[in-house]
Amino acid sequence: MIVRVAQGCPHNTCVFCGMYKGVAYRPAPLEQMLRQVRKAVRGEPDARRVFLADGDVMALEFAALRDVLAALNAGLPELTRVSVYANGSSILAKTDEQLTELRTLKLHTLYMGLETGDDSILREMEKSEVVSDMVEAGRRAQACGLRMSVMVLLGLGGQQRSETHAAATAEAINRMQPRLLSVLRLVPTENTPLWRRIKAGTFTPVTEYEAVCELRRLIAGLELQSTVFRANHVSNVLPLEGRLPRDKAGLLALLDGLLNSDTLDRNSPGVTPLWL
Repeated sequence: MIVRVAQGCPHNTCVFCGMYKGVAYRPAPLEQMLRQVRKAVRGEPDARRVFLADGDVMALEFAALRDVLAALNAGLPELTRVSVYANGSSILAKTDEQLTELRTLKLHTLYMGLETGDDSILREMEKSEVVSDMVEAGRRAQACGLRMSVMVLLGLGGQQRSETHAAATAEAINRMQPRLLSVLRLVPTENTPLWRRIKAGTFTPVTEYEAVCELRRLIAGLELQSTVFRANHVSNVLPLEGRLPRDKAGLLALLDGLLNSDTLDRNSPGVTPLWL
């Protein structure tokens, strides 16, 4: 069940993201949030899982987020977990005691867009985060009992920084040790500044072949203790999933087979996903 407690994203500066462009960020007043909760509960009284929208709901004031979670717990007797998008800065704005209290109210999974482990790429993409803060935030959240689901973007460094992007991202992920790791491939859309950079020739996307090479470098550099890995989003060239470290060798073997198959486009990003 999705409950919208805020409109848009409080950051909304990332040049690669078109999700909230043209939408002004506006968190709802608390009473409106609680009305939304009550309405959703009436519609799905047996809901077990809830996602609070829109972008970075973790940025809400602690008291508001606590009250929304309490209302969900009161109205949904079968509730097992609540999930939100969360940036590193919004997690760090909460104390350990607050994070622990939110966990007792069944906040469960925080979806964080790390995107890359390279601070210079983050600056170029105008994402208002730094790698060290995101790593610390993920470690703190998991120490308080929350589960981190971290997302990275293949191709975010373009052709020029593909290797450094993969290496730095693997290093950041290793430091954070998230329970879930999802790899998506950058697919620029027309409503983003990055699209205009590509058209102007100031950003060169990786080819289909280079995207798979980058994914292989990333996985090869991962040293994880217990992480569910997924690269099965429609944007990816080859759908992959497994558990790390158990399936690392098998995933690398699949990618090696693809790279040696001569089926990948070495001159362009390849076919655009049908959903765009």
